Amino acid sequence: MDSLVDFSKETQVKVQTAESQRKGKQIGIMGGTFNPVHMAHLVAAEQAMTKLHLDEVWFILDNIPPHKDAPLNVSARDRATMLDFATRDNPRFRVKLLELFRGGVSYTIDTMRYLTKKAPENTYYLIMGSDQVNSFHKWKNAEELAKLATLVGIRRPGYPQDPQYSMIWVDAPDIRLSSTAIRQAVSTGTSIRYLVPDKVREYIEEKGLYRD
Repeated sequence: MDSLVDFSKETQVKVQTAESQRKGKQIGIMGGTFNPVHMAHLVAAEQAMTKLHLDEVWFILDNIPPHKDAPLNVSARDRATMLDFATRDNPRFRVKLLELFRGGVSYTIDTMRYLTKKAPENTYYLIMGSDQVNSFHKWKNAEELAKLATLVGIRRPGYPQDPQYSMIWVDAPDIRLSSTAIRQAVSTGTSIRYLVPDKVREYIEEKGLYRD
């Protein structure tokens, strides 16, 4: 009887680790400037969440993006507010502002190091669009990042995909939208109804964003 309960230290650690992992969540990570957030972002997140059986998707707002030259012509508060409006009706979507609070240039590796240290029991899935997939190998500490999170690519029909790292592919409706196109539409007086959530469109109109 004693042999059944007299676990070695090594065995106890393995049991505790397994229990901890069982308690953890499956978390999808979508990072970006979301300037502004649009329907393609939300569709990609929903498709990844449902097809990979994720518990939640976290939208992590960049402070200063390292890979984009476009100026952030609206405040972080405005971008965060629009993201909140866009995601609040989905109970499994979360907006995380940790990169804004950290300040400086937002590197995904810094965020993933923080998350995996704070909650190592969770399993993280880094969700990327096709353009990000092809450039991922150029990201800061890409090799380490690929070990901290499972890489997930949103497949776009007809778009050449050449990943340098192992990746899970998720098929999603081919909604060809970009934040750049949304900003350009607003600046020229073109309707963005149905391109962004209504609350986001109303906020853009109310605040006069992207007019200049």
